[in-house]
Amino acid sequence: MIISVLQFASVAQVQPVDTSVLSGGTLIHSDNFTTSLDTSRWIVEMAPAPNSSVHTKNGNLVLDTKGGVTVWLKRLFKNNIRIEYDRVVVMAGGANDRLSDLNNFWMASDPRNKYLFTRQGVLESYDSLQLYYAGMGGNSNKTTRFRKYEGNGKRRLLQEFTDPAHLLQVNKVYHIAIVVKNGVTSYWVDGQCYFSYKDPAPLQEGYFGFRSTKSHQEITTFKVYQMEN
Repeated sequence: MIISVLQFASVAQVQPVDTSVLSGGTLIHSDNFTTSLDTSRWIVEMAPAPNSSVHTKNGNLVLDTKGGVTVWLKRLFKNNIRIEYDRVVVMAGGANDRLSDLNNFWMASDPRNKYLFTRQGVLESYDSLQLYYAGMGGNSNKTTRFRKYEGNGKRRLLQEFTDPAHLLQVNKVYHIAIVVKNGVTSYWVDGQCYFSYKDPAPLQEGYFGFRSTKSHQEITTFKVYQMEN
């Protein structure tokens, strides 16, 4: 087991991180997006706007939208889990191509509604949820942030980067890993831990969603592992 210490601008206490969480576990879900999007497994919440679509192409889940979008996996996960996938923000001159908002929701639930999937992609509509959120390259690639949504309209900022090394690069494929284990949730990019938080009131079950707004992104090789204590 290798222990390192995060170095970042943070509004929460720096936590030691354990790189062993990036391996092991039992594969419980995977998707290579080689067929049309399976709407029995994935739910798209997309702000109505022209030139916007979510579809699969060449083994990728494509989010190409003018406004906000969340693509939920319709499966409830419980501690302990690791979510992994590859993702790129495409810049190729398309109508929605913008280097911004490689975002995620996880452990999401609605305290007021057992059925979570009732929104249309507008970011503010998710303020009432309980969840963890990580957003790379927000505000047109000026911030990379980690938040906890409290379920009461509060979106508590836990940690933040503004340095170029932690912002998005054009057409770079990122390997993302999101881990929830024993009350600690962490967010990894290409094997580097960007965020780690030992939550005194951890979210122990919920749903995962890809999140973005006004951008063109492609996602592939999606896997979820159930991990031991």
